[in-house]
Amino acid sequence: MAEKQNKTQYVEAIGRRKTSIARVRIQSGAKAAITVNERPFESYFPTESLRTVAKQPLMIANTEKYHITVKIKGGGISSQSAAMSHGLARAIIKAHTELKAPLKKAKLLTRDARIKERRKFGLKKARKAPQWSKR
Repeated sequence: MAEKQNKTQYVEAIGRRKTSIARVRIQSGAKAAITVNERPFESYFPTESLRTVAKQPLMIANTEKYHITVKIKGGGISSQSAAMSHGLARAIIKAHTELKAPLKKAKLLTRDARIKERRKFGLKKARKAPQWSKR
């Protein structure tokens, strides 16, 4: 019975960027794999730059021995990779508190709060006004 509890032990954290929300679970174990929305990591993030952004906390923490499961909702693929990075950094800190300093120095713990500004009444977009004419 105790073996079953050890197998399911994981650390969970939530990362956000724009309208993307990533729920990241990490389990330490021999099988090091990353699954995003029940798909392999490489097929979910097709470009190398997106993969680099998403795996940045693992590179800085210098660990790739985790089995990582990620559920991502909302936003585009770029903000999803940034949300995964934010959640992964938070999960690593929950697992190993001594890694907080290097992750904070790399600015991976800061929530990037830039979101799309809402459209205002009387304007064409958030700030774009209709063309002005004298008569």
